[in-house]
Amino acid sequence: MLFRSRICFQLTNGTRCLSNDAIRQGLIGMVGRTPLVRINKLSDETGCEILAKAEFCNGGGSVKDRAALYLIKDAQEKRLLRPGGTVVEGTAGNTGIGLAHMCLALGYKCVIYMPENQSQEKIDMLTTLGAIVRPVPVVAWDNPENYNHQASRFAESLDNAVWTNQFDNTANRKAHMETTGPEIWEETRGKVNAVVFGTGTGGTLAGVGTFLKEKNPKVQVFLADPQGSVLYNYIKHGKLERTEGSSITEGIGQGRVTKNLEGAPIDDALAIKDTDAVEMTFRLLHEEGFFVGASTGLNVAAAAQVAKIMGPGHTIVTCLCDTGQRYYAKLFSKSVLEEMGLLDCIPIPYRTSLH
Repeated sequence: MLFRSRICFQLTNGTRCLSNDAIRQGLIGMVGRTPLVRINKLSDETGCEILAKAEFCNGGGSVKDRAALYLIKDAQEKRLLRPGGTVVEGTAGNTGIGLAHMCLALGYKCVIYMPENQSQEKIDMLTTLGAIVRPVPVVAWDNPENYNHQASRFAESLDNAVWTNQFDNTANRKAHMETTGPEIWEETRGKVNAVVFGTGTGGTLAGVGTFLKEKNPKVQVFLADPQGSVLYNYIKHGKLERTEGSSITEGIGQGRVTKNLEGAPIDDALAIKDTDAVEMTFRLLHEEGFFVGASTGLNVAAAAQVAKIMGPGHTIVTCLCDTGQRYYAKLFSKSVLEEMGLLDCIPIPYRTSLH
C-alpha cells in the first residue's frame, strides 16, 4: 500500500483526483513515486548503499514537478486561481518547466520570469510548452528588479492570476513532506541513515528532512552547497557569507534563507566544488549510464562524501534532479568547460561526450 490516498485538482472541465491505482491519471498522476536507484560503482567503492530518487521520471522531467503541482494546488485551495487563470513564477528553469506542464494539463496560462544567464535549452522548452518567458538581468534579491519581484508585480497587475512564490511559499516544502520523504522511507523500509540535497528554494531538503526526522531522529540531513552560495557558511558558522567563486550548476545555491528552508532540521553542510560536481556528472554518464545535469553531479558527489564521513554500512539517499539535455550547450561543450577551467576534471576517456 502506498502512503498517500487521493489528492484532487481543479481542471477547466471539472475536478480530477490522483489515486494509488496502477494506472496514473494523466500528467499530474505522473508526479511522484519515482524509482529509487542504486548508484552501483560508488556504492561498491564506499561500502555504503548510495541511492537516488530518479526525479527525471516525473511527468515534467525534474524534481521540481512535485513543488509545481503543490504550488498550484495551494493556489486552488486558497481560491486565488480560477479556471483559465494565469500562473506566474520567477524561476531559474525547472520549476517553470514543471509549472508550464501542469498549466497545460490543468487549463491555466503560464508566465515565467527568469535570470537571463540560464540555459537556452530551458528557455526553448518553456516556449514550446506555451509559457511566456521573460528573461531579465541578474540582480540580487534585495533589488526590486530581481526576477522574483518582477514576477510578483506582474501577477498583481492581472485579474485571476497568482504568483506561486516557490522560494517562500511553504506548499513547496509540503510537497516533499507528503511525497518524497514518505517514498524514501517506504522504499528503504525505514533503513535510511542520511539524506543529502543541493538547495535552491530549500523545499526538497526541508520537506524530506522534516518527514524523516519525525520517523527517526537519528537520520542525518546534509545540505550540499555549490560555489558562491551562502548556505554552507550559514549552516557551519551562522553567517550569510558567500563561498568563493560562482558555479556552473543552475537552480541551486542561495544568497538568503528562504521560508521553505527556515527551521529545516539540517545536521551539517558540505561545500561542493564545481570540479567535483562536473567530474561526477561525467562519471554518472559513463559508469552508470545516467545523462544528468551538474546539480545531480553535485548531489551524488556530496553523497559520496557523506559515505566517507559516516563509514561503510550506511544507506545514503539523494536525487537525480533532471536530465543533461537541459544543459547540453554549456555543460557538454568542450570550449565552455575549458573557458571555465573545468575541462581537466573530466577523465580523458569521458570527454568523448563533449561537442
